[in-house]
Amino acid sequence: MRNESGFELAGGTAARGFGRPAIDRLPVMGWRTLGDRTRGVDWVPDLGMQVGTRDWWRGLATCTALCTATWVLSPPLHRPIPAAVPAPMTSSEWDEARAQGIAPLAWGGDTGRRMAANDLVRPLAEAPERPSIDLTATLGDGDSLDRALVRAGVGRLDADAAARLVAQAVPPGELVTGTRIALTLGRRADKRVARPLEKLSLRARFDLALTLGRAAQGLTMTRQPIAVDDTPLRLQGLVGASLYRSVRAAGAPARAVEAFIKAIATRMSVGRDISSADGFDLVIARARAATGETRIGDLLFAGIDQGSKKVQLVRWSGDDGDGDDARTSWFDAAGTGERRGMGTPVAGHITSTFGWRMHPILGFMKLHKGVDIGASYGSPIYAVKDGTVSFAGRAGGYGNFVKLAHAGGLETGYGHMSRIAVSPGSHVARGQVIGYVGSTGMSTGPHLHWEVWRGGVSVDPRRLSFDSAAQLTGARLRAFKAHVAGLLAVKPGPNI
Repeated sequence: MRNESGFELAGGTAARGFGRPAIDRLPVMGWRTLGDRTRGVDWVPDLGMQVGTRDWWRGLATCTALCTATWVLSPPLHRPIPAAVPAPMTSSEWDEARAQGIAPLAWGGDTGRRMAANDLVRPLAEAPERPSIDLTATLGDGDSLDRALVRAGVGRLDADAAARLVAQAVPPGELVTGTRIALTLGRRADKRVARPLEKLSLRARFDLALTLGRAAQGLTMTRQPIAVDDTPLRLQGLVGASLYRSVRAAGAPARAVEAFIKAIATRMSVGRDISSADGFDLVIARARAATGETRIGDLLFAGIDQGSKKVQLVRWSGDDGDGDDARTSWFDAAGTGERRGMGTPVAGHITSTFGWRMHPILGFMKLHKGVDIGASYGSPIYAVKDGTVSFAGRAGGYGNFVKLAHAGGLETGYGHMSRIAVSPGSHVARGQVIGYVGSTGMSTGPHLHWEVWRGGVSVDPRRLSFDSAAQLTGARLRAFKAHVAGLLAVKPGPNI
């Protein structure tokens, strides 16, 4: 629709815009016709597109014309362009500019404004010392506090006085190797003497810090107790694909994991009896200081939960039921500890078993009442069980012979020794050296003849077990059970 003036109002598909005049209705002029013809021409087309077409050649002509015009209108390349040169600065202007500049240290870095020296400036004969020096010393292996202080530059008198004061709080042997000592040395009157010790600080124990300071009467010591939380760390989880990796992932240190596996291995086979669905439970000694440090101790509890069966082992340092010191570290929850026995008294191989045999020297059948174990000459021989030496000396065909009496009517004999290491009547412990392998008596080579009697009758040593168990009773058992209850009451904590 168009109005009387020729403007399009609405409707119609040929409309070119609301309110715009209809150009095709205007009178046609010659210059207008040329503009219409050149209005849609692209004078700068993309020369990478439509190569060889009319538009491409038109764009190439445009680019050539522009480059030619630029080259014609530009100044000659051989003609230099004059530039303004700053006038040279006088001495006063140069000093002023240098004072406001910045010079690198490699060039002296002496820029800036300075005051010239006057009659108030006096040259120093030597550089003055600092009023105090802060140092750090470390206690080495087998070192003493006074020697470490002297190495750090403390005078001998001050080092001895400081060591005496620290010894009043902590015995010298209890200072841990690697202890760091913070020192402050004061001003000295003469460079030929050591600086005086003004202040000393060290962590004497996990729960105690010491500070030494100089007062009018000399060095004084201040104790700074540190609160420590001894609640142990308890970790639980599933065994999964690997017991070691699972316990490590729970947050246990490597040393505690190794102790855990060794303890469990005394009661069950870790590789065969433990499945991935079983649960592990361990309690580790831990001390946390109020200053933020954490110290991890030994493994206290080791457990495996298999649903219907639980293995619970507790490290215990009490006495066994016989009043002797407990020789095993681990007891089960009922207070029974397993003491591992020895397989053989010497490291070697069995050359002759118990029973009838042709005697190698006498040449006829004879009952061999023991076991012969071949070993290198001089190899140590160990007692397989606690006992008392009932005989030690020469015994005919046995050569150098030792006989031990054990509890329960059991006796063991060791023959053909090269040398005896015990005396009659002495008490020996399991694993103690009682002699050395030899070939004395009726023997064809270095070996040990090991014989066992039960009630005076010779028995085959290989049919006996020399393991013994310690059972806690009475007050020791009650203390043990209270300890176990305390460990089991610990709640599982987060990772370390």
